[in-house]
Amino acid sequence: QVQLVESGGGLVQPGGSVRLSCAASGNIAGINTMAWFRQAPGKPREWVASITRSHTTAYFDSVKGRFTISRDNTWNTMYLQMNSLKPEDTAVYYCRATLTPYVYWGQGTQVTVSS
Repeated sequence: QVQLVESGGGLVQPGGSVRLSCAASGNIAGINTMAWFRQAPGKPREWVASITRSHTTAYFDSVKGRFTISRDNTWNTMYLQMNSLKPEDTAVYYCRATLTPYVYWGQGTQVTVSS
């Protein structure tokens, strides 16, 4: 079992920045990959970025060059640094941990990009 808690969301102006955190607890040594997803109102949840045990990262095309995913060496905390935010980035952001074959989700944190 892994428990995930996101934090750091809020209201930010277009062009601004925010950093999300995902605190993991439980069987974190077994984590293979962690990722960020987001879900805007009326839309399906979509993948944003992921990071592997070896710190290899991958990004959804629309966030490349603006978002950076990172984690500490023990999987205790994962981050998503979001820069140059756009109104279309508004969504609830969720972190996910994969311990094959199991997947765990956090409860989400709201990010609203608006002037």
